[in-house]
Amino acid sequence: MPSKPTAIHFGMPTLIESPSLEQSLSLCAELGLDFVEINMNLPEYQTHRLDAPAVCRMLGNAGKYITIHLDENFNVCDFNEGIADVYLRSALQTIDFAKEVNAPIINMHMADGVYFTLPEGKIYLFERYQEQYLDKLLRFRDACDKAIDGAGVAICIENCGAYHGFQRKGIDLLLESGNFALTYDVGHDFCAGNGNEAFILERAAKLRHMHVHDAIGDKNHLPLGDGAMDIQGKLALAAKYGCRCVLETKTTEGLRKSAVYIMGEKHMSRFC
Repeated sequence: MPSKPTAIHFGMPTLIESPSLEQSLSLCAELGLDFVEINMNLPEYQTHRLDAPAVCRMLGNAGKYITIHLDENFNVCDFNEGIADVYLRSALQTIDFAKEVNAPIINMHMADGVYFTLPEGKIYLFERYQEQYLDKLLRFRDACDKAIDGAGVAICIENCGAYHGFQRKGIDLLLESGNFALTYDVGHDFCAGNGNEAFILERAAKLRHMHVHDAIGDKNHLPLGDGAMDIQGKLALAAKYGCRCVLETKTTEGLRKSAVYIMGEKHMSRFC
């Protein structure tokens, strides 16, 4: 497990307006942030296109580091073995890259999987075939443990909507390993009625990473201060558990506004 920062490290997501690492690092430096979370949904960040020595040089020159967001389609529990194996291989390649560039965090989502809609409601196949689902997660966990091999990379599980029961069991299975931890996406949780907050806080010792954005109603990824959330309370939580925080807006304008909010002395002095 990577060491916790002594004060909150703030980072930025990959923005569609400036998707290259060079552009992102330039903006990161301009805004006084600490890191960039590269997004592996984009073609620029596929492992076969990432040259680790070149990335290390860029990071060294900028005085920044990266965290990594796995493809949002990531699903090592697919019942098709060939498909599941491809996702597993992708995760292991990402771990190798993270080790080479000293990326402390790999962020992942828990897939909902396919569901059947019946008159009485949705039947999730991972729930119905839960033993197979958990077996696949155990295989994934063990393979990641072997690949990380003490390198100090944490695979952090991010909440999206409210977790299903099978996902909660799966997360607890993954968290049995010291190489797995939690990402708390505070805006996602707000829009899901704070349905994951108690689950995450009960496991707060495993909290390592946060995606911080404002929200109101069902709209999230707003600049900090533009929504209805208790942002200062969330930042206090991040400080308490030594979390890195991605200011996860989707536009440069929104990121700038969030950075101004964060860097203001009346906020910064309370959380560092």
